[in-house]
Amino acid sequence: MSLTRRVFLERLGAIGGFSAAYLGMEALGLLNVPPASAEPFELPRGTGRGRKVIVLGAGIAGLVAAYELGRAGWDVTVLEARDRIGGRVWTVRGGDRVVQTGRPDQLCRFSDGLYLNAGPARIPHHHHVILGYAKRFGVAMEVMVNSNRAARSEFGGRIYSNRQLTYDTRGRFSELLAKAIDGGALDGELRGGEKEAMRQFLAFYGSLGNGGTYVPDGRSGFDPLPGGYRETGRPVARALTAADLMRIGPTAGFPIVFEDIFDMQAPMFQPVGGMDRIAHALYEQVRSRVRLSSPITAIRRRGDGVRIHHGPGDRALDADFCICTLPLNLLGRLQTDFSPAKQAAIRENSNYLASTKVGFESPRFWEEEGIFGGLAWTERPNENIFYPSDGWLSDKGVLVTAYASGWTGQNHPAEFMAMSHEERFRVCRESVEALHPGKARLLGRPVTVSWPLTPWSEGVGPVGPAFGGGPQGGTRTAAYEELLRPEGPILFAGEHLSYVPFWQEGAALSAHAALRVLAEQAAARRAA
Repeated sequence: MSLTRRVFLERLGAIGGFSAAYLGMEALGLLNVPPASAEPFELPRGTGRGRKVIVLGAGIAGLVAAYELGRAGWDVTVLEARDRIGGRVWTVRGGDRVVQTGRPDQLCRFSDGLYLNAGPARIPHHHHVILGYAKRFGVAMEVMVNSNRAARSEFGGRIYSNRQLTYDTRGRFSELLAKAIDGGALDGELRGGEKEAMRQFLAFYGSLGNGGTYVPDGRSGFDPLPGGYRETGRPVARALTAADLMRIGPTAGFPIVFEDIFDMQAPMFQPVGGMDRIAHALYEQVRSRVRLSSPITAIRRRGDGVRIHHGPGDRALDADFCICTLPLNLLGRLQTDFSPAKQAAIRENSNYLASTKVGFESPRFWEEEGIFGGLAWTERPNENIFYPSDGWLSDKGVLVTAYASGWTGQNHPAEFMAMSHEERFRVCRESVEALHPGKARLLGRPVTVSWPLTPWSEGVGPVGPAFGGGPQGGTRTAAYEELLRPEGPILFAGEHLSYVPFWQEGAALSAHAALRVLAEQAAARRAA
């Protein structure tokens, strides 16, 4: 039997599961992952004709909606509960106060120019819409190093370089496949010269010697490094065996395949100076329309329009339409006259993903070890470490020593969130010390943000049944369609109402989608 693409994918799926089959289909060009449209979005000019619209929330979705509505002639008011804009796109700098429910307030003491991106950490290269706004408003961008083979990770109490995990795994798997070919196990799949062609490929791909055995050739690292004159260097001799790799466990896959995830593929980007630069660029276009410190208390229908009650003082504001970008977990607590179906969909999907970050100011000791950007992974509750992708070779940087979201343990987000600030700092220092002996003492001026404890967020994004149960959620349900459906003149937006959840791109795209519906409703009213 010939090795057809179908048979290949079936066997790949049997070995590696859905993720392996999915990546294989991408590699063979059998999946078209449609990128967000790179075409500039614009409502027809004058469609607003002075009509009033209230936007609830000044995160990315709300700011995009306000900006585009203003361009089209709408009378826009944005109501934001916080005393800042950006929502979860929050960059913490020196002098900022970090308020966490049930925890002492923190005053960030970072040096000038340093910051912690408490929310989003990166922007994929195919997120055309949010990158388009950055270009339109002159927000400088730089490469974010998302994967670094030079970084080290800790699994099972042992330290491994990411390059050794990656290339020893590739070598051992290639070795096993070569043995299967030599043993005749693939005679029904490969014919004639195909077997030899495959063996030649595996020799190059997996660094196999003449006997089909994995021979480290330096991809997994050198000790010592090559140098001048006769300093040839020596490839790391002690390669991990297949049994070693299996004992490490599945979490060791993160440094190997993390960058294979569609949304994590190089190049990744970040705004120069902090992730909130795009949000602030949008805000500058609509500043006069935004009312901060105005939490919403009620959303009501009023004839053909809406009445929004907001604080302080429970003031009422009337408009023809409303764009609601509030997270479902907060929206469900407000007084509304939404339909029973809408209320049920909101209530059933108010479970939000927990995530906690920790950042320390530190001398850049990691760069002295040849680590420039990228991630280290660990099975400790802090889960990973982000090395900064800015300020190369400068004196100091902010080392993100925790991004606990359930990457390497499903209980880590709740466990890490429940810790006191000092307990989190201790866990992070111990993790850094394991990876960089003697360096934890250099970590200073820590700050931590836990999104479930952050007022007006209380989590990252919904993981309820309508969204497939998680950030990589599968099939959306009828409840998702209900969440998309307008309540008369009240329309909904936010990254959760997109197939790009947990990203700024999803927030912007959902705003565009809501505005198209709004334009249709406005046109229908004019025609009536």
